[in-house]
Amino acid sequence: MSNFRNEDPKRLADAFKALSNPHRLSIFTRLASCCLPGGTCNTDADMRECVGAVGKNLGLAPSTISHHIKELHRAGLIKMKRRGQTVECWVDPETLDALATFFKGPINV
Repeated sequence: MSNFRNEDPKRLADAFKALSNPHRLSIFTRLASCCLPGGTCNTDADMRECVGAVGKNLGLAPSTISHHIKELHRAGLIKMKRRGQTVECWVDPETLDALATFFKGPINV
């Protein structure tokens, strides 16, 4: 999802639908907090967070957090990688840039 402007309306709607849930928005915001649009992260490790850490202090069961992360991944908003029993997830800085660009310019859907 490197350029939201060139995506079809359904793909955009799926991304916005995923972010319309307050818990998913919180998770996405936590993951994106180290990489602001137009900026860069110091290391790949700064962009990644273990699934368990993402849901910390949300007051949700781990299975619910996993469901929300899966929905964000399906919508193309986050990336995931399994390392043994740990699942890392992160927001690609290009995704943040694409979202920022989408909201800054005219909408061509």
